Amino acid sequence: MAAKARILIIDDDDDYRASTRALLEGDGYEVVEAAGGPEGIEAVRAQSPDLIVLDIMMESPVEGYTVVQALKFHGQYTDLEQIPILMVSSVKQDPATLFPMAGDMPTIQPDAYMTKPLDIPKFLESVRNMLAD
Repeated sequence: MAAKARILIIDDDDDYRASTRALLEGDGYEVVEAAGGPEGIEAVRAQSPDLIVLDIMMESPVEGYTVVQALKFHGQYTDLEQIPILMVSSVKQDPATLFPMAGDMPTIQPDAYMTKPLDIPKFLESVRNMLAD
């Protein structure tokens, strides 16, 4: 039997983490959680997730982008930079719209972006597709 894919949810909203966890576990995934950016980076290092579901606004309005940058750009975590990141936020603008001066700035670009409230079928499809790559 194949191991379950492990998904890390990084979000400061306890209710969102609990509901997303239930949704993902119901779809057969193993789920771990972190309540903020620094805790999330440590969880990535400790748990080696197959996918990260990441909020933007936590302690700061752009904390999620800081996590993306730490994992994918600085080279501190080169063994972790290939983990796909699905950013899910109530912020309606995607990174390119929110930071037009950055252009195609890979340092803050998640692999995919969705807004809350989630379109559950689309969310689960995105998770499956990102894990299949």
